[in-house]
Amino acid sequence: ERAVALDRAITILRARPAVVAEVAAALVAALRGGGKVLVAGNGGSAAEAQHFATELVGRFKREREAYAVLALTADTAVLTAVANDYGYDEVFARQVRALGRAGDVLLLFSTSGESENVVRAAAAARGLGLTTVALTGGRASRLGRAVDLAVRAPTDDTPLAQELHVLLLHLLCDLVEAELSGAAVDTLAPPPVESPPRPMPPSASPLPRIGSPSRGTGDPGDRGESIATDGVLR
Repeated sequence: ERAVALDRAITILRARPAVVAEVAAALVAALRGGGKVLVAGNGGSAAEAQHFATELVGRFKREREAYAVLALTADTAVLTAVANDYGYDEVFARQVRALGRAGDVLLLFSTSGESENVVRAAAAARGLGLTTVALTGGRASRLGRAVDLAVRAPTDDTPLAQELHVLLLHLLCDLVEAELSGAAVDTLAPPPVESPPRPMPPSASPLPRIGSPSRGTGDPGDRGESIATDGVLR
């Protein structure tokens, strides 16, 4: 039953590619322009925020430059200080005001879309000129209305929504990495074409040179090279 629900939800998401492409384009524009991506969420969504940041600061599928992506859920000293002094509702908004700049992106994960701290973070980000993005559950929510772009996982089941968010974050990582690294496919250059041997002039001896070693060109496939897969999700 769960597998059927997951398959049904993925089918629905595949029919809505435009908003995912818009989110990927916003992320690419920020990173290509020298900006950064801030990411946040609560509980399991906090883990997804850190997962997303890890894939782009480190590596998803391709060797390339590190990307400026920061999870606002990871610094426990900042989180506890802000929660203690200003309340938990401000833990992300305060960091957005400290770190966010116009042209950056704030990406928020929330299955309910109703957590006050992510809603406030979105408001703070929009006030500073950041592009705001949310991955939420299937229901209309305050967070969905507060951001520039919202991708709604087509389910009201929290665990299933989180699983779909992981799928979506991997898809976004793949799209961003492919675009910024310059090529989605790592291909090999064709082997060089060797010129045919020149004909011997009439005055030259037609006899072969005794003892000359044979120098075959070898098979290009024996060079230890391999073709990488394109990494596109299907």
